[in-house]
Amino acid sequence: MENKELVLEKGRPKDVSGRLDKEIRVYDLLDSLGIEYERVDHDKADTMEECQRVDEALKATICKNLFLCNAARKKFYLLMIVGDKKFVTKDISAQIGSSRLSFAPAEYMEKYLDITPGSVSVLGLMNDKDNVVNLIIDKDLLAGEYIGCHPCINTSSLKLKTKDLIEKIIPAMNHEVRYVEL
Repeated sequence: MENKELVLEKGRPKDVSGRLDKEIRVYDLLDSLGIEYERVDHDKADTMEECQRVDEALKATICKNLFLCNAARKKFYLLMIVGDKKFVTKDISAQIGSSRLSFAPAEYMEKYLDITPGSVSVLGLMNDKDNVVNLIIDKDLLAGEYIGCHPCINTSSLKLKTKDLIEKIIPAMNHEVRYVEL
């Protein structure tokens, strides 16, 4: 990522030409719900240092979004945890009653969330019309006023009010949340 200044802008891009449909659908959803949000466009962040630059621009709680499945690949989970927390399988397995969790193959991520690796986001649940993916949120993520996430692509990041995510966006995507302590 080149070291150009990252600029936080209000709402959707003024010009959406060249943007993917899945990204535009995120802006459409947020706008239809009357959600205020800020956005920063950036190069794909491949290193922790590059991610840190985006985090500093957003000034929001950055979360790790992990797309998981059980050993049989019949149950799928989107786990949101605070960005600097370590993911320990046994810590979550007992709380959700599913053992042998692992990272789900990319084809399932694309099939259910219309997202590719590196772009995993809670906003991908808008594409999961059959509610195949179970949303799990670490309670510590709720502590911050704002949360950062991708609009289903990894060259842009959004700053949303945590309260709006929990009370308006997730219900509008027809998903329920299961809270865990990690």
